[in-house]
Amino acid sequence: MHAGLLILLWVLGVGALQYLDPAPLLLAVALCAAAALALARARTLRLLRRVRVLLAAIVVLFAGFTPGEAVFIHWPALSPSREGLSLALTHASALLAVVCCVALLLEHLPADRLISGLYALCRPLAVFGLSAERVAVRMLLVLRYVDAPQARGWREWLSLADDDAEAGVLHLQRERLGRLDVLVLAALAIAVCGYLLW
Repeated sequence: MHAGLLILLWVLGVGALQYLDPAPLLLAVALCAAAALALARARTLRLLRRVRVLLAAIVVLFAGFTPGEAVFIHWPALSPSREGLSLALTHASALLAVVCCVALLLEHLPADRLISGLYALCRPLAVFGLSAERVAVRMLLVLRYVDAPQARGWREWLSLADDDAEAGVLHLQRERLGRLDVLVLAALAIAVCGYLLW
């Protein structure tokens, strides 16, 4: 399947996660986590370690600062609210699902195909002034940062920057749309038109 189409389907799937009700969202998170741990375990655990502070901040901010009914009625000043815990669970679950989806995408779509797919998706947006080349280069830099081991100090950051400067060649693959790609695009177009008409 064309890399650009895979990325488009991934974006639509991740976007749909944000509109799920709590019960279907938890089911989607469980499925995404199971798939990510089965198919991209090391990358998933590495990405989850990198977002652990953000997850903790989401839980603390929503649970602790959302007004509502106190969970511990004897200590209302120190208690999180039920509404806050519900919001914290919803937002943390959505973030977990997105991280698992990112791990799956990065594991099964090589960086050169990923960048080429993003380039293909952004090319039609050139009429609005968006440079597909810049998007592809910035995506390459982000992927190198995500996949690189954590730097232990500022000297290591400088050495990583020197390595990136030396390896500044970007190869873009050109892929043709196959029959399956055309069928999927047609199905997407029909679904979008049906949704807009409904």
